[in-house]
Amino acid sequence: MALTKEALVARAGDEGFSKVGFARPQLPDAMARLKTFVEEGRHGQMAWMADRMHWRGAPDALWPEAKSVVMLAEVYTPDVDPMAVVGQPDRGAISVYARGKDYHDLVKKRLKRVGRWMIEQGAGEIKVFVDTAPVMEKPLAQAAGLGWQGKHTNLLARDLGSWFFLGAIFTTHDFAPDPEESEHCGSCTACLDACPTDAFPAPFQIDARRCISYLTIEHHGPVDLALRAKLGNRIYGCDDCLAACPWNKFAQDARELRYAGGPATDAPALAQLARLDDAGFRAQYSGSPIKRIGRDRFVRNVLYAIGNSGDAALREVARSLTADEDPVVAEAARWAVGRLAQAQ
Repeated sequence: MALTKEALVARAGDEGFSKVGFARPQLPDAMARLKTFVEEGRHGQMAWMADRMHWRGAPDALWPEAKSVVMLAEVYTPDVDPMAVVGQPDRGAISVYARGKDYHDLVKKRLKRVGRWMIEQGAGEIKVFVDTAPVMEKPLAQAAGLGWQGKHTNLLARDLGSWFFLGAIFTTHDFAPDPEESEHCGSCTACLDACPTDAFPAPFQIDARRCISYLTIEHHGPVDLALRAKLGNRIYGCDDCLAACPWNKFAQDARELRYAGGPATDAPALAQLARLDDAGFRAQYSGSPIKRIGRDRFVRNVLYAIGNSGDAALREVARSLTADEDPVVAEAARWAVGRLAQAQ
């Protein structure tokens, strides 16, 4: 049985994907851009970006047998204002993508089901990837026509907005590539203007070392003193640049209910989060992408938010952690106590 693009798109839609595109496993300009990004140190502590550059910048080096890459988008558009919690200083702001179940698991299971179906239809061999492998999903998605990398460097689309995950299926089946999407940001700078830490040196460029998502998730150790106040109450990730994009007026509703949040993620009380020990943290965030950063880094972030809250009632909460076993947590607690004292 011949496998057609139309049949694959229909099958992917049945599995919950909102958009599908096809590309070649080559990114002619990606390696040069990635090399510059790493050479300038903008990847921060993400050493894996440098270590696996030879694969990340050249998809055909990751799996030379692949002839095509199928890129798929799955929407997770929030049904509430993602920025509302930023105005509640005694609450923690968690990025929308991490408020529900871990997308890695949900998207990968769907990709595997689509992949098995492809094999049954004669697609040859396949490999599926969701974010954890050295694959540059965003440039591949743009090459496949799903959207374009905006001035905030994230992918967006005229028919999806900003809120969607990407998955990739590499295959030995030779699909005709789709036209690459062009950039449609125009003169808009809403995403750049929204960034609390000025993490964009220029449009279409990012310095991860100043990005709140990087600082709260990837960065080990204390956050630079000059940036802590700019974190506000963002304790895991940041949605400011995504939420600011005008293309979100065309965003589609999420079809997966498990991406929705709950009491532990929508606007959790900082006082309760600060009291989590390792067992409590693991229990509360089991099945969540938040779990991977561990209790210590998470509570470090919570303490920065407490210090930024201006809420004197949280001072004793921070004080109780000034002798924490983790030195980074203890230092963050002392900083929070001092900052709240200054606020009073």
